[in-house]
Amino acid sequence: MISIIIPTFNEAEKIASTINYLLNGIDKEYIKEIVVADGGSHDNTVAIGQQSFAKVIVVTGKNRAAQLNAGASVIKSEILFFLHADTIPFPGFTKKIIEAVNNKYYSGCFKLLFDYDHWFLKANAWFTRFDVNAVRFGDQGLFTTRAVFEKCGGFNENLFIMEDQEIIHRLKAFSSFKVLDGYVKTSARKYLKNGIYKTQGIFFIIWLLYYLGSPQKKLLKLYRKFST
Repeated sequence: MISIIIPTFNEAEKIASTINYLLNGIDKEYIKEIVVADGGSHDNTVAIGQQSFAKVIVVTGKNRAAQLNAGASVIKSEILFFLHADTIPFPGFTKKIIEAVNNKYYSGCFKLLFDYDHWFLKANAWFTRFDVNAVRFGDQGLFTTRAVFEKCGGFNENLFIMEDQEIIHRLKAFSSFKVLDGYVKTSARKYLKNGIYKTQGIFFIIWLLYYLGSPQKKLLKLYRKFST
């Protein structure tokens, strides 16, 4: 069985459809629970999550890494799958995860698709098929076992941004990592709101500055300035 952890902040528009898809699709028999780890939303995300039969916890005053860790701390199964509220996995994804774990791949993700037809986004998503840390982000979904997650120390709560990529390096130190066959489809809303090329440029600059050792507060300020 798999526990799915979804971090949210003002996701009232997306969270119900994502939960309903998971609980009513062909994968429901392998889903133990859905945990919504909310960061103090100002909209109806928490109420909608509860009405959709998810377990909802509220983690205020912290960051997404803390939300993800809090969600992981209350799950009841041995396999964790971290999923963004605006990302939909393909039918049958649970079997792929269970099969990978049975074959001793104790962490991994899926390839990526965007829900908007644009050549640049297609090219962007194409690179996610490779097991390269530089192109590994949270919107691909991330699975791991409880044991490996605990050994690696969970998400780094000192990070306000890039926490999804940072944990990959530590997961790989404790387990074999695999990019599974199949895709998750994520929303292109940030690209459409701020401009496709501009948004990708912002992401690249943040990624580069992160690896050059820039302070987290600087990265977060940059992200908020140009992508909200």
